[in-house]
Amino acid sequence: MKVLFAVSECTPFVKSGGLADVAGALPKALARLGNEVAVMLPKYSQIPERWKKRMRKMAKCTVAVGWRQQYCGIEHMAEDDVNYYFIDNEYYFNRDSLYGHYDDGERFAFFSRAVLEAAKAVNVQADIVHTHDWHTAMVNYLLKEEYRKHPFYEQMKSVLTIHNLQFQGIFPPDVTHDLLGLEMDHFHYERLECNGFVNFMKAGIIAADHVTTVSPTYRNEILTPYYGEQLEQVLRYRENDVTGILNGIDDSFYQPKSDPYIEAHYDSEHLANKEENKTKLQRRMGLPERHDIPLISMVTRLTKQKGLDLVRRIMHELLEEQDIQLIVLGTGEREFEDYFRYAEFAFHEKCRAYIGFDEPLAHQIYAGSDLFLMPSKFEPCGLGQLIALQYGAIPIVRETGGLYDTVRSYQEEEGTGNGFTFSAFNAHDLKFTIERALSFYRQKDVWKSIMKTAMNADYSWEQSAKEYQRIFEHVTRSGRDVLE
Repeated sequence: MKVLFAVSECTPFVKSGGLADVAGALPKALARLGNEVAVMLPKYSQIPERWKKRMRKMAKCTVAVGWRQQYCGIEHMAEDDVNYYFIDNEYYFNRDSLYGHYDDGERFAFFSRAVLEAAKAVNVQADIVHTHDWHTAMVNYLLKEEYRKHPFYEQMKSVLTIHNLQFQGIFPPDVTHDLLGLEMDHFHYERLECNGFVNFMKAGIIAADHVTTVSPTYRNEILTPYYGEQLEQVLRYRENDVTGILNGIDDSFYQPKSDPYIEAHYDSEHLANKEENKTKLQRRMGLPERHDIPLISMVTRLTKQKGLDLVRRIMHELLEEQDIQLIVLGTGEREFEDYFRYAEFAFHEKCRAYIGFDEPLAHQIYAGSDLFLMPSKFEPCGLGQLIALQYGAIPIVRETGGLYDTVRSYQEEEGTGNGFTFSAFNAHDLKFTIERALSFYRQKDVWKSIMKTAMNADYSWEQSAKEYQRIFEHVTRSGRDVLE
């Protein structure tokens, strides 16, 4: 089967969040199943030169953006049995950041149409076009409404994966004609219109032959008003065509047995080596080098979604009462960046905050931590807890989305579970759960058993890739004209 991924970011080339990890790992897993896989993404200025030097120009074409005719260069490189195509337009993609620009609607309207035009220009006649989040959701709509009328595209089916429904690509009504080149009769509540605006995510949901989310629980959650972000009715209409497939991690990149970024390699049978990583991490961060003290970490975007309101409410009390260490790595909302800077100042012997991102340090934190804190308000899947489990850093999470699907609270009677969980979005429940985890940390035999349970599970992409394969095969056999 020929599969074309359309993504706005992809490791190892460019990354702002978990979407890039998925776009980097899933195509390789599908290629291992025997599929012919291609990925298209923008040629951002942030892509390192070592990758740009390997790209070769394949073709060029002109892409209509409303009344504008814009240049589109198509550059290619292959890696790990996947063909990567980079859409080159310096006006749109030579920016200081991937997103957050005043003309993001225009930038990704261009990219969505460019994906389809480029596919023909380099003869990538895919069976499945797999899009991801709002940035590429319009590919599904344009394919269904316009491009399938032409012979090259008529057999192509499309799948949309929702990574985070909170971000939808919402723009003024005139985007319909001025940027997308569609007649204004597309601006209608049964099509592009949502609450008076053009909604790219909605367009993808109604046009895709199938919709997936990144965990089974998140799939069920977004059918409800609390999590549905005002698209729950649209999703309920497509309910039979919405499937939750849990993300995996690239276990060749996140692998404590061979990770080049960490001090000492280890696995579930050689846990003593993990202590060397803890000592190295404490030394690097300027914390007291103590094996007996539990080290709690967070590697996260510093936003309200990640439950940092709860963390802020209990952290001062927790650091005063408990003999623990805390390391936070991340960047995000100013109020939380400033709070963790303050916490480092106020509890200098216990707390460190690295405001920014450092990939090697992230690996060292996973390898050196005893516990990993992730009390999200909502979490479509979450990669942090999966990486933490792989490295034996026991997660403390709230029971939502992919956290609920992957972390099972330790049950002392049966000796089962790979972490610690709480249900209500409540600071006191979080504090109680942390204290419960700390009580078992002091029971070394119990803690070793929890670590082995965590590390011995399979968090790779192999099973998830097979589920996507089944979806693709179903869609190509029985794809439906969902807008008719």
